[in-house]
Amino acid sequence: MLHPVILSGGSGSRLWPLSRQNLPKQFLSLMGDLSLFQETVRRVGALPDVRPPVTVCSEDHRFMVGEQLQGVGSANGGILLEPMARNTAPAIALAAWHLVASDPNATLLVLPADHLIEDEAAFRDAVARAAVLAEQDWLVAFGIRPDYAETGYGYILRGDGLGEGGYRIERFVEKPDLATAERYLAEGSYAWNSGMFLFRAQRYLDELLRHAPAMLAATSDAYAAAESDLDFIRVDKESFAASPSDSIDYAVMEKTDRAAVVPVSCGWSDIGSWSSLWTVAERDEDGNRYEGDVISVDTRGSLVRASDRRMIATIGVEDLVIVDTPDATLVARKDRVQDVKAIVDKLKAAGRQEHLFHRKVYRPWGSYDSIDMGERFQVKRIVVKPGAALSLQKHAHRAEHWIVVSGTAEVTCDDRVFDLHENQSTYIPLGSVHRLRNRGTEPVELIEVQSGSYLGEDDIVRLEDVYGRS
Repeated sequence: MLHPVILSGGSGSRLWPLSRQNLPKQFLSLMGDLSLFQETVRRVGALPDVRPPVTVCSEDHRFMVGEQLQGVGSANGGILLEPMARNTAPAIALAAWHLVASDPNATLLVLPADHLIEDEAAFRDAVARAAVLAEQDWLVAFGIRPDYAETGYGYILRGDGLGEGGYRIERFVEKPDLATAERYLAEGSYAWNSGMFLFRAQRYLDELLRHAPAMLAATSDAYAAAESDLDFIRVDKESFAASPSDSIDYAVMEKTDRAAVVPVSCGWSDIGSWSSLWTVAERDEDGNRYEGDVISVDTRGSLVRASDRRMIATIGVEDLVIVDTPDATLVARKDRVQDVKAIVDKLKAAGRQEHLFHRKVYRPWGSYDSIDMGERFQVKRIVVKPGAALSLQKHAHRAEHWIVVSGTAEVTCDDRVFDLHENQSTYIPLGSVHRLRNRGTEPVELIEVQSGSYLGEDDIVRLEDVYGRS
């Protein structure tokens, strides 16, 4: 049986400022109404004889994964939480251990969560061909037939034919310079390494035993000591930390003698930069891609993405990327957007937060938007979903005022429980045990004014939490 495994651990820093650590690119809607993660889930759900997807993600994104699976009506084959990033090979091993426990003959279709595929019929055909090779104990990579000389991808050189449109892998090649990439394109025997794979779970574990035994042992111990937490599988942190950090390419595919490649042309992109998004997006007659409230004069070859907070106007510019969010704006030449990561590195070095969080932060109960702040105050717009509740908590350094804008909130404050209706307000003293709950069928919206000597999110002592965050 075919089991999709969706790897969703990336941070997507090259799409900053839209993609951030707490909301990376796989969970963003970049090419339509669905996020890239949801498009991946929907795409694999259309394959024949397929089981619900297994997702491997970080603990910080677990509720987002669950919510987005529900958003496309997908069953959950398991959400495995990585305690820390250890690259793709250990993540896939966790999924393999999870699946062989219930299906010893499980076949894994390993997919990054943040890729775009436009020709889904070609993708399904490639999966069918790769599945035949996997039954013959090949570990199959999907190679994308290049249509231009790309220096940002690794390449695969194909060797002898194996049938089913597949080939033995002669060798993997690191990202080349432009002259080498042009030669690869002309020779016609090279494909881009897509990061997508198909193989039997047990075969993958056998290869780890041969080529990465420490990784096999660490992931085995981590999964054996895993604990269920709501809809999630929390693997053992100490055991997983002992695993070497390595990609599947280095740990297995470059060492095994059973590596195969199925070349495919399926309109694939890893959306690895703003320029690659411009390349695959629909553009106007001047080569521009506009999103949001944009007015332009004599603008060409540009991507301009406005936030819902303000308009962007451009005059006489060419080949620019302009991306606006409520708290940060990027302006870059289109041929320099690969350097966006340097901005993220500068933010990290300066101890800033703009690479970690948007101004609007999503939580399992809803969201909050920090609309104003000063030295001893902060103002948030909070939205609580129907049936949801914040944790029962207290603060050591701040007091809060709550004003309900819409809906009815149930408020707990120390030994009192009462309803707060539209246009009503209450005061939560410093140190009081409190909770906000929405028992209604419509969202509750309120304004929260915090005041005190310290207003950080880590000034929360959770005493009880329906989401297991206590």
